[in-house]
Amino acid sequence: QVQLVESGGGLVQPGGSLRLSCTASGIIFSRYVMGWYRQAPGKQRELVAGINSDGSTNYADSVKGRFTISSDNAKNTVYLQMNSLKPEDTAAYYCNANHIRYRYDYWGQGTQVTVSS
Repeated sequence: QVQLVESGGGLVQPGGSLRLSCTASGIIFSRYVMGWYRQAPGKQRELVAGINSDGSTNYADSVKGRFTISSDNAKNTVYLQMNSLKPEDTAAYYCNANHIRYRYDYWGQGTQVTVSS
């Protein structure tokens, strides 16, 4: 059974930082592209950042220079370091695992990030 378990969300003031973690079980981690998505109320889910098995990364323009995605293959865990947070970063953040070859796509349950003073 595949599970993606996120943690690290919370309430933070503008300009603050948070680190999200997503630990995967039931998959061969290195065969998946891992990503973080977010969804704010009334908006579509959007890609925030992704990381491939070779370590290459991509980011949404709105978070470039502020967020960093990384992974620890030994721990089957992907991280999202979020700095200089803004109120518009407020959303539910979801971890995603997408197989590099086959149509296997998995989601975590989400973790809420709220940026407010």
